Amino acid sequence: MSASQLPSRARTVIIGAGAVGCSVAYHLTELGAEDVTVIDQGPLPVTGGSSVHAPGIMFQTSPSKIQTKTAHYTSRLLSDAGVYDEVGGIEVARSDARMDFLQRRVENATAYGLPDPQLLSPEEVTEHIPLVDADEILGGYYSPTDGRVDGIAALQWYMEESDADFYGHTEVTDLEVSGGEIRAVETDRGRIECDRCVMATNNWGYQTGQLAGVDLPIAPVEHQYVVTEPMDELAEFGSSVGDNTTGLDVPGDRSIAEYMSEGPTLPVGRDQDHSLYFRNHGDALGMGSYNHETLSVDPGAMGTNSEERQASVRGFTEEHWTTPTHRGRDKSAKQAFDELLPATVDYEYEATENGIFVFTPDGMPAVGPTAEVDGLWSALAIWWTHSGGYGRIVAEWMENGVPRLPSGDVDTGGIHVRRFSPHAGEKEYFVDRGAKRYEQVYSIVEPRWQPDDHRGLRTSPFHGRQQELGAEFYQSGGWETPQWYESNADLVEAYEDRIPEQDGWQAINRSPIEAAEHLHTREQVSMFDMTTFSSIMVEGAEAGEYLQRMCSNDIDIDVGQVRYSLLLNEGGGILADVTVVRLDDDEYMVTTGGGNSPQIHGSWLRDHAPETVSVTIEEGAKSTIGLWGPNARLLLQRCTDADVTNEGFPYFRAKRIYVGEVPVVALRVSYVGELGWELWAPVEYGQRLWDTLWEAGRDLDVRPMGGGALSSMRLEKGYRLWGNDIDTDANPFEAGLPFAVDMDTDFVGKAALEQARADGIDNRIVPITLDDSTDIMLSGRPVLKDGAAIGYVQAGNYGYSIGESIAYTYVPDEHAEHGTSVEVLCEGETYDATVREEPLFDPGRDKLIR
Repeated sequence: MSASQLPSRARTVIIGAGAVGCSVAYHLTELGAEDVTVIDQGPLPVTGGSSVHAPGIMFQTSPSKIQTKTAHYTSRLLSDAGVYDEVGGIEVARSDARMDFLQRRVENATAYGLPDPQLLSPEEVTEHIPLVDADEILGGYYSPTDGRVDGIAALQWYMEESDADFYGHTEVTDLEVSGGEIRAVETDRGRIECDRCVMATNNWGYQTGQLAGVDLPIAPVEHQYVVTEPMDELAEFGSSVGDNTTGLDVPGDRSIAEYMSEGPTLPVGRDQDHSLYFRNHGDALGMGSYNHETLSVDPGAMGTNSEERQASVRGFTEEHWTTPTHRGRDKSAKQAFDELLPATVDYEYEATENGIFVFTPDGMPAVGPTAEVDGLWSALAIWWTHSGGYGRIVAEWMENGVPRLPSGDVDTGGIHVRRFSPHAGEKEYFVDRGAKRYEQVYSIVEPRWQPDDHRGLRTSPFHGRQQELGAEFYQSGGWETPQWYESNADLVEAYEDRIPEQDGWQAINRSPIEAAEHLHTREQVSMFDMTTFSSIMVEGAEAGEYLQRMCSNDIDIDVGQVRYSLLLNEGGGILADVTVVRLDDDEYMVTTGGGNSPQIHGSWLRDHAPETVSVTIEEGAKSTIGLWGPNARLLLQRCTDADVTNEGFPYFRAKRIYVGEVPVVALRVSYVGELGWELWAPVEYGQRLWDTLWEAGRDLDVRPMGGGALSSMRLEKGYRLWGNDIDTDANPFEAGLPFAVDMDTDFVGKAALEQARADGIDNRIVPITLDDSTDIMLSGRPVLKDGAAIGYVQAGNYGYSIGESIAYTYVPDEHAEHGTSVEVLCEGETYDATVREEPLFDPGRDKLIR
């Protein structure tokens, strides 16, 4: 509902009454939340943000599961509300590469449960959209439930259906933070005390965060949209333009709101080969373009509404419509549209705009509780397409502690606002990376693509040595991590009979050197740079009790003992897998993976710690080497006086030792299924640690090993990778990790696991191997049984030690039995495959424990 008198207090204040803010408010109150206030600087419902200048086109299919799931939820929610036109969506191809891309669309849609995805011939495309010239295209991808949301009508529906109070013409001037907690929202109409605050300001996201001292990497960018005058070819559909916004307070050019409120009758369309999209607005045609150079907007100077314009709309720049300025496109938007939709050539434009929307450095949303301010939530970088779904996820997260959709818990690793590395909030960095994501919106991005700007931000102490060895660096979280080493090229010939050739899409940005490093490590010894992995020091008299509460496994271990465990949320979903090391009576080291793990998992432990427990996230504070392979003990023993025999240093034990002069915490663990150690040293000793091991192992043919080899080796062994095989949308029993759960202890998520076990586990992870192919399967591709999707590839690689192509997938329990025949659809080819028992490599652990 709408209200006029601004309250002095509300339990929850949502800043922004656009698609996302209204969705969060609606879902919060639907879940029973009371005392929710929504404020916006613009009039209601036409706020002047991107929600009301957007054409509302919704294409649901994405390589990302969560993006696809949130889009589908949004389409169903808004369809039920009567504000969604389910006219279908068609993406056309004007190149062979794009036709291959559209096949991937079918596979992603099938994997993630979208209804009836189809590939169309040119003639079938024109049956749906007669304006398209069939001679200009090779075919199309059709998703019948795609369509368009009426933005203004949807906002009105949210406001009418929600029990929240909505206030327009209310500008936020400050966020009051005290003691690390949100206390109040200051506005030009007064102060609102609150317990929780949600930032749903999208284009103003950076500015809103700054009010609380939070650097949010939210980069606004302009893109173009035009609407033609009425076309004879569309005359049958008529028009209500002129009556659509009657009685509404509309900032700026009313014609934009009028045309955006006019619905389509034909399927919405995309020509991604030229970065274009289109839909009809009754008897007129709207055409949108990303086909121009990036027009970044200063994230700190978005401005407000005026009589001349909506705050998130800039003036149309003709040169970007008629001149090819996009680095990856050789035709202008006008030229490409004239060819694809020749009927539009001679029509004038009734409405034009350069609308603004936002990108993060990785192109994904930024949602969840911020790390810096308790009670301050982010719901940013979200488009209409996904707004309903993310509003539901944020509301569930806030009210029940578990991010979920009605279909189940969701994985938040790739969307969590805490995932960004410390440098990501620097304005030049995130504006540049946002510009690159804009440029790539409709581009075909190769597997394992790497950026070429802002490189070398974070390097391990081994970086110089790795450069000398010809490391091929990939960037993750700003870290430069070797994927393979050219110095190992000689190994390819030695192992060529065990390295099948890969071609096509699966082979892009891969090297056979990765396979050679894998095989060499299995037979000799290798050094792997683990500096991106993080240690979290947990100390204090109550540290053990605290970790017992946070970890799913029994952490009552002796000094020098190591235990594998999980961190769970209240719903029993896997937040992280960790290794817990007891270094002293009141001192523990918790190790996690790299990437966004320190920000998400480290802050989870820090935020839940009592005052009596100290939690220190040591991201980048230690330099770590994984020393793995049959000769690892021989090499390590040459460098230390410590007893590293199996009897003196058993598996899953830890010791403080010296490697040469270097003080090291040595863990007898291995992520590749081989004899080995993780050697954790203070970062300033890193280069000496590398050199000491390198020199001592020359006659053992010690080699550096990159991330490519790690990927295939851990998959052979069935070791899980958070954010890949396990995440918050799976519980430990589904993920095949019951040994990491001790139900006799009390831990976060236990009640949910008890309920899950009582209900029965009907979905579980299994390895499958291809029956007669060595091709590598790619994630997000459907796993089929009798032609119906029963799961999708979580991770795939070739197992060079076992000589089979491996994929991991979650399938219903009735299909999880060893020997079950299934199929995988990948790159348009259907592969026969078989469910296997794990681990596929060294099931008796003979290579680990010796």
